[in-house]
This record gives sequence, structure tokens and C-alpha cells, in this order.
Amino acid sequence: MLAPLFQVGSAIPLNGGAYNLLLNTTSKSIASMAACLTILSYTATAVVSAAECIAYAQNILPFLDEFWCTIGLLAFFAFVSILGITESANVAVGIFVVHLASMAFLILIAGTYAFTNPHIMADNLRAPLKYDWPLALVWGFCTGLLGVTGFETSANYIEEQKKGVYVKTLYNSWLIIAVLHPLLSVACMGVLDLDTMQAHHRDVLAKVAYDAGGKYFGLWISADAALVLAGSVLTAFVGISGLARRLALDRCLPQFLLAENRFRRTNHLIPLSFFTLCALLYTLLEGHVRSLANVYTISFLCVVAMVISGLIILKYKRGRIRRAVRASWPTCFGALGAVLVALLGNLVLAPGHLVYFLGYFALVAGTFLVMFERIRILKWFLYFVSQGPQSLQDRFGGVTQMAMDKIRSQKVVFFAKNDDLATLSKAVAYVQGNELTKWLKVVYVYQDLNDPLIRAIAENLRVIDRCFPKVVIDLVLVEGSFNPEVVAQVSARLGVPRNFMFIACPGERFPYDLADFGGVRLITH
Repeated sequence: MLAPLFQVGSAIPLNGGAYNLLLNTTSKSIASMAACLTILSYTATAVVSAAECIAYAQNILPFLDEFWCTIGLLAFFAFVSILGITESANVAVGIFVVHLASMAFLILIAGTYAFTNPHIMADNLRAPLKYDWPLALVWGFCTGLLGVTGFETSANYIEEQKKGVYVKTLYNSWLIIAVLHPLLSVACMGVLDLDTMQAHHRDVLAKVAYDAGGKYFGLWISADAALVLAGSVLTAFVGISGLARRLALDRCLPQFLLAENRFRRTNHLIPLSFFTLCALLYTLLEGHVRSLANVYTISFLCVVAMVISGLIILKYKRGRIRRAVRASWPTCFGALGAVLVALLGNLVLAPGHLVYFLGYFALVAGTFLVMFERIRILKWFLYFVSQGPQSLQDRFGGVTQMAMDKIRSQKVVFFAKNDDLATLSKAVAYVQGNELTKWLKVVYVYQDLNDPLIRAIAENLRVIDRCFPKVVIDLVLVEGSFNPEVVAQVSARLGVPRNFMFIACPGERFPYDLADFGGVRLITH
């Protein structure tokens, strides 16, 4: 499954993860569905991990109040996120090192205990299976795949990483999981009987440590578990910060989220808003987070499935993009099949999860729907105002019209590389269908003023302009060569952010990476 994720990061190394991948391969509405699922996953991860972290911490400090300590932990990591990605990374590294050392010591102690008490493992192996062994393997795979969570987070802030770090994070995470999880499973089987493992399913590693290494070792592992769960909360805040910033830049979320503080130059309102959402949700649930754990299961697997689906579309529609890694078709379809089996398996094991998921998904998707349809909503409001008394029209009519004009005033740029009528018309159709704008500027970068393509592009745009009367189409000529510097200059001169600039899919010989252009999007084949 790593090869598809490697290919996504190397082909489109921009913040946003699954959302950004689908934004550059499908439509904005489909990409926003992936964003909704990712937000749900991060919300569930933050709240559930914070609550479970405090539950483990109570094994060491029984006097802790679970409710207020959970809120406090969420607030602490909101503050860490405001400090910036560097500080967050330092905290994460510290948690990672302590956890690896603790798990290595646990495996050593548990292995020694199992070697001196071989009857426990033997009894567990002789115990009858709850299901026939083929079905037991399937159910084990379905639940075990949830253990790879975290792979989707790195892609949400890939622009803040140095070149090559993204691949290393995924590979190192996979390597650690591939080694630790099987060894820990064997360690549990060698120390605890199956009934005890079932009774302590929430803190099974702490129970293993307590039985194999004594009371204080059990407390140590409880502390380590609390630390790792705290790291999961941090992961959620870091991931949502990168994703929400990209969504706000693309006007899928309110623009006020992009406000920066003067001290750290970070978007402080994003972690503060996420903290408010998590704290409010935890309060409304009165500390009972089981429904959110169910939401996480479906959300995470859906996000992974959409990432792999987006990669398949990327290979088909954007096959010419240069990338460091190329996953084969069998690998992609095999990974997608595995994730879908896991998703269906978890739904079969607990069909009630779907009810919780649909409820939370509707709440998040409603926010995106309002953002996408705000022009239509304002038009309806303007219509109802026009049916009322003149005083109401005078009060709200002009203000509403000004709000609509402001929303649609965002200019969009498309860099044309030739006069192909089909490409130009696809670009205009995409802009009209996916962006709230009435102004498209087609930019052609030329080296010779006598270039015959200048006249040809102008003639084709006149034809297209008649076909799309709701969009104002301008032709802008720029002398020079198409490169990141020229794109930056055009962005500054026209006042158009680069995430509202589009290019056709470049070929393998294109001398630049897509990330060099600072967020320019792909729009056509």
C-alpha cells in the first residue's frame, strides 16, 4: 500500500492530502467529500485519543478529573499547534523515542516471561476459534488495518517538509508498524490468556506489563500509552492545520481562518476553532466517545480508499506528470480492494457504526455545502426580499447584491500553452462549474510578438466567450518563458493567488515540479 502513497506525494506534493489529490484529478465537490471525511477522522482521533489518554493517566494519578483533564489536553495541543510545525515536530519526536524504547523493553520482558511460562502460549493456541479460520483471518485483517492510521497525516502538510522527507516518514512508519505489531501480538499471547485479553482490551499492553514485569512496569507502560495517545491528539491538530489552511485558501472554508498572529506567523484561528469543535463535541457527548470511535473507523478507511481511487484517476488522467515513484496498476487495484474489504468487514462486524457516521458526516458536509452554494442562497434571499415591502428591499437588497459581487469578484487565471479549442473550452467549463467567479483571465506566455498562436488563441476565445456568457474572459499576454518566477510575477501583478491559477497537465519532460509553482492546479488532460 505504500507505493500508491509514495506516488501521490511525489506527483502532487501540495498540502491537503486526499482533498488536494482529488482536486487536481476530479472536481472540487468530490475533493470536498474527501476533506469532510478527513476532518471527521481528525475530530474523532483528537477527542477519543484525549479521553483515552486521561483514562490511562488515571491508572497513575487516580485523582485526575477525566472531563476537565481531557479539555485541558486538547487546549494544550491547540497551543502547541499555534507555536508552529517545528515545535510540534519536536514534541512528536520526544514521544516517538520514548514509545519505541518502552515497546522494545516490553517485548523483551514479555518474551522472557513467555519463555519461562510456555503453557500460556500453548493453551492459547489450543483454544477454539470464534469463527472458522478463513473468516477469522478476514475479521482480523479488517480490524488490524485500522492500526496504520497516521499515514494520511503527512500529506496534509507536505509543503512544510524538506524534499524527500515525505517518503521517509511513510517508510519509517510502515517499518515500525510491520515489526512492532506482530511482536506485540505474540507477547500478549505469551503472557495473557484469551479471556484476560478480552477483559482488558482497552489496556491490554498495560496488563501484559503488569503481569510480566510487576506493578511499576505496568505503571510505566500506562504512562507510555498515555503519552502515545497524547501524540495522536497532536497528530490530529497538525493534520487539520495543513488541511484547513488549504481549504480556506480555496474558499471551501471561511477566509477568517487564514488570519496570522504577529508572533509566530501561524494561522492561530485554525487550531483554536478545531479545539472549540472538539471540546464542544466532547461536552455534548458528556464524555461518552464510543460513537466517535465508530465514526473514526469508517472515516479513516474511506479516506484511504479515496486516496487510492484518486491515484488510479491520476495514473489515467495525469499519467504524464513527472513523479519519483510509479505504482503499478495491480498494486493500485490490490490496495483499493484490500481497503474496501476492510471497510465492508468493519461495517458487517458493527453495522450500527454507519448510523453514527452518517449523522456526523451530514453536519460537516453541511458547512461545505453552504460555502459552495452561498451565491445560490443569497439569490434566494434576494428573491424573498424582493417580494416584501419596499423598506425591506431598500435595507437588504443592495447589501445582498454587494455581497454576491464580492464573492464572484475573485479572478481566476488559466495559462494556455497553445490554441487548442477543446482545451480552452474545458478550462472555462471547469472554472464555471467549480469556482464562484465571473472573471477568467487566460494568460499566454510568448517569446516572439509575431507568434501566430497569439491571434489563434484570441480568435478561439471570442468563440468560447459567446458560449459562456456568464463568464468574462480576458486574454493576457506575457513576454518570457513559462516558469515559476513568471507565474509568481503574474500572480502579484494580477492580484490572483496561485491556488486560483490553472495549467494543463504537464508532460514528463517538463523541467519543474508542480510544487515549484506554489499551489497552481491542474485543470485539463
